[in-house]
Amino acid sequence: MTEPVIRSLLDTDLYKYTMMQTVLHQHPAAAVEYKFHCRTPGIDFTDCLGDIRREIERLCQLRLTEDELGYLAGLDYIKPDFIHFLRLFRLDPRFVRLDCRQGELELRIQGPWLHTILFEVPLLAIISEIYCRRHHPAPDWEQARARLQRKIDLVSDGEHHQGFHFSDFGTRRRFSRRWHQEVVTQLSRQLPRQFVGTSNLHLARRLGLLPVGTMAHEFLQAFQALGPRLIDSQKAALEAWVHEYRGRLGYALTDVVGMDAFLRDFDLYFAKLFDGLRQDSGDPIEWTLKALAHYRRLKIDPRTKHLVYSDSLTMARALEIYQRFRGDCTMAFGIGTHLTNDVAAAPLNMVIKMIACNGQAVAKLSDSPGKTMCEDPDYLAYLARVFRVAAP
Repeated sequence: MTEPVIRSLLDTDLYKYTMMQTVLHQHPAAAVEYKFHCRTPGIDFTDCLGDIRREIERLCQLRLTEDELGYLAGLDYIKPDFIHFLRLFRLDPRFVRLDCRQGELELRIQGPWLHTILFEVPLLAIISEIYCRRHHPAPDWEQARARLQRKIDLVSDGEHHQGFHFSDFGTRRRFSRRWHQEVVTQLSRQLPRQFVGTSNLHLARRLGLLPVGTMAHEFLQAFQALGPRLIDSQKAALEAWVHEYRGRLGYALTDVVGMDAFLRDFDLYFAKLFDGLRQDSGDPIEWTLKALAHYRRLKIDPRTKHLVYSDSLTMARALEIYQRFRGDCTMAFGIGTHLTNDVAAAPLNMVIKMIACNGQAVAKLSDSPGKTMCEDPDYLAYLARVFRVAAP
């Protein structure tokens, strides 16, 4: 029998736990639904289905060990009652529906938000690794290592990159767990000044790295159903985050209904409370110019704020953005698939997104074409109209 894809409940992104803690304290009864979507055309998952089912069964047998709980408790924003809850926590396979029709993988997660929020990242990692095992069983590892080394050399080449900082964001679409660990190990050894951490809690703990992350799209999406009014949903989500973390983890995600609509809500109050913003769709140059202009309109020096970039970055693209704006603000970059799945053929472009909360449709109106996910076109049109943005 092959070794499990996921061997620890910490083998996920930090922001799943930070959001989960907020859900425990503020919306423990919320019910949600997530849906899997593979954006890469023509992918046939038929031969992967049995292995994916077995890996989900293995995943749902895991519990956090006392050592792992101790590690989480050592993070100053994780609270004791959340640790007590996690001591009892286990993922429940009854919340996952999985099938394959004509090669297309049909995966839905439905149940209490508190008990389903940790499924997304490990399920994507499972699907990615199983697919890679099946379709690329004997990759050229020397070529993969050579490509990784060229990326490392690109960063280490020259004094003008010394202020460049990036983290690993590559768990969900990685080639394999073992390759992910090798990549992060090499980055931390060879680029100790530029490589500042990883979103993966298991690797952060094992390698002594900084765990990196705050919130994801689902957090702001859920408030489309949880907030007092749809037009106030972004502000309600940001208020909830501030209430939970009191100034810690202060990076706001900007593209749930688009950057323009976000900035209309991100007034002086929030601009002073949050340390910075994260870009995850659209043109990063245009996004940066809008962010800088917004801070300046509010008479805030953008050099006192952090801008974080995490949208399908390559190392070369991240360095290009850094060189363009290095004197205007502090920047950081989260680089994922480009590092953790540049092994064989092009990696799968796949997501699991929240599509409903408390029986109501929710959606992300992305700044990038093709990233919007919603099963209710009427709600999507309503959301666009309320936030005064173009409907997809």
